[in-house]
Amino acid sequence: MSRNVLVTAGSRRVPLVQAFQRALRVTGGGRVIVTDINPLSPTVYTADRSYRAPLSSDDGYLDVIAGICDVEDVGLVVPTIDDELAVFAGAVDRFAAAGIRVAVSPQETAAICNDKLATCRTLAERGVPAVHTLLPSELPDSPAFPLFVKPRVGRGGIGAFAVRSRRELEFFLDYVADPVVQTYLDGPEFTIDVLCDFSGEPLSIVPRERVVIRAGVVDRGRTVRDSRLMDLALACTSALQFAGPLNIQCRVVDGRPVVFEINPRFSGGIPLTIAAGGDFPRMLIELARGHRVPPALGRYQADLWMTNYEASVFVAADRIGFEAAPRRTIAEVA
Repeated sequence: MSRNVLVTAGSRRVPLVQAFQRALRVTGGGRVIVTDINPLSPTVYTADRSYRAPLSSDDGYLDVIAGICDVEDVGLVVPTIDDELAVFAGAVDRFAAAGIRVAVSPQETAAICNDKLATCRTLAERGVPAVHTLLPSELPDSPAFPLFVKPRVGRGGIGAFAVRSRRELEFFLDYVADPVVQTYLDGPEFTIDVLCDFSGEPLSIVPRERVVIRAGVVDRGRTVRDSRLMDLALACTSALQFAGPLNIQCRVVDGRPVVFEINPRFSGGIPLTIAAGGDFPRMLIELARGHRVPPALGRYQADLWMTNYEASVFVAADRIGFEAAPRRTIAEVA
């Protein structure tokens, strides 16, 4: 049985790679392999092995990943960025034929969650409270301010702006590429980390408050125990089909949590969830090995705080680089 884990687009996700390394040690051993396009990404030097991979938009991307999986005896692939989710979702059967699980939600879910308009409208249609979201052409003549303008497709809070006047609205609708307009949500912000098994059953749900946010990622936060947030997560997993990790972003407005985004991948703040007892890496490894993992809803430490700091990896110039490209590839499955 394949024991190794491949984390794609490793980049700065050192804590996630380390969490998989710890999980492998307690589940029988194995290695964590990462791919990246940049030889100076820190996970290249903290993983057990690393390989260069092209962008997921490259026609040969999946062949490269498949070759690495073959050479490295990979049993679980963990995509980490939005751009590659739909690509992997369309190749689940190809990897499954080689005995490899991919921790990715179905293509329909990936497509909906990659589109902020489709996300909020789909959730609202299926009875989940989601922020009112419009295309610029759908705005009334006299909209109520404040509003929120963001890219219809985007991540990390890039290009997202609060607007408080007609003048600001006109500017940011022109400034932001392919924008949507949302009702401004004024209330504390939360991320709900969720792990589902490969049939879509929620195994773990850990809500946490985003107290301080820097560059779109939580800098200081705490886990919370709130039945409203747990119920919201369950409603989302009923409204859409998920597999593997996801994170639900919401604000609590007048005592009611309202979703404004769902990302079907690991969140930037996942180290807090793992430290609180939501060991998503261990559970994913067990699932990939065919073991039953019982739900552990509510089993985490509440009011655990995380405060982040920068860390560095030091590499001698003659060590910069990746492993040699693999020579074998998994055959394409028709």
